[in-house]
Amino acid sequence: MSVSIPSTLVPENWPFSLEWLPQPAYMVGGAVRDAILGKTREYLDLDFIIPSDAVKVARAIARHYQAGFVLLDPQRRIARVVFPHATADFAQLEGDSVETDLHRRDFTINAIAYNPHTQEIIDPLQGYADLQQRLLRMISPANLQDDPLRLMRAYRQAAQLDFTIEPVTQATIRSLASHITQVAAERVRLEIGYLLASPQGTPWIANAGEDNLITPLFKNATCESFNKLAAVDTAASLLAETWPQLGEELQQFVRDTIKTTWLGIAKLACLVHPNPEVAEIELQQLTYSRVEIRAVTTALKLFPQLKLANMSLREQYFLFQEAGIVFTATIILALVDDILVEAMSGDKPKGFTVSCEEFRSRSAALTLGIYAPLIRRYLNPDDLVAHPTQLVSGKELIIALNIPASPLVGELLTEIAIAQAEGKVSTPKEAINLARQLLEER
Repeated sequence: MSVSIPSTLVPENWPFSLEWLPQPAYMVGGAVRDAILGKTREYLDLDFIIPSDAVKVARAIARHYQAGFVLLDPQRRIARVVFPHATADFAQLEGDSVETDLHRRDFTINAIAYNPHTQEIIDPLQGYADLQQRLLRMISPANLQDDPLRLMRAYRQAAQLDFTIEPVTQATIRSLASHITQVAAERVRLEIGYLLASPQGTPWIANAGEDNLITPLFKNATCESFNKLAAVDTAASLLAETWPQLGEELQQFVRDTIKTTWLGIAKLACLVHPNPEVAEIELQQLTYSRVEIRAVTTALKLFPQLKLANMSLREQYFLFQEAGIVFTATIILALVDDILVEAMSGDKPKGFTVSCEEFRSRSAALTLGIYAPLIRRYLNPDDLVAHPTQLVSGKELIIALNIPASPLVGELLTEIAIAQAEGKVSTPKEAINLARQLLEER
């Protein structure tokens, strides 16, 4: 096929030399697709198929370059070599030719191969034409049915690439939607996570919901749930413009080892049952981590409290103690509730959502005014309500008051922290005197 070879494909830009690949060998998948689209990445993710000895080739490259080696699939003979700024996967060719292998893949745009030895592009399924038209087209219904995760992957790739799903492919996905339950929950979660991570994924997860791919997993998700997802994007944009630090927090992962952002947590909370206890069971069944489950259930539990007028310092203290770093996602859910109330007020058509501009112009100032004092406390590291500092330790209380270690010590420390926030105590001596007084009152 006569296509100009993108510079990102040429071996000079690989982390290893071409001489280590046997002839023939082919680069396939996302790296080829993205190179043709002109997309560049700082971290290279390369996939190769080799007619024989794929694992042996990968092991030899890893040994020579002192790179990491991982045997991904012994049965299908797939191995990974991990370089400082790239990974390269090596798989055994399936079938008797590269064309046969490509026919077993999911979508035409992922079924383009590049032979680095001959500088040839192999495109038996016209994937290049679909790339030009920005279309996601299945290779066959059977291929989608063989691995039902590909049904969800269609929406993720359409969102990432800003493509349209070809109508026959979309109809096929809809007809096979029930098969998604055959896929391990962990694999589905990854695809959903991509869609929840950015505004580009929001309409596509709504489309997946309409096509019945979401409800087998999130049994309490409704049309209102998908409206909430759009409202989360609106609220996040509004918060980021007013308080950039909160916008940055929303893009951070809940843990380095868990690639769910706080924005994703807020969106996940929109797909589950509003009752935190029911939501916890749902998320456990979908094998979400304890950290993610706690974040979602905490945000669901606390966001109604944010709407309470004239919260005392004591109430605010306990709110911040329970929320911790989940506070930003909690604020988002409170704003989402306001946005949906605004959307449903008056004579609005079904499915109506409020844009960021509309919400800002009509009620954002009032809404942010409600939450602004709490947000300012949260963003101020010296605020003693949101970020209390200990005047005395539990050990110091035990010694000074001659009391045994018990839950009572924790209760006294809490009362000292609240009194400090209220300006009633400011020194260790005053703190111990307050604790003694509380103890006598008991």
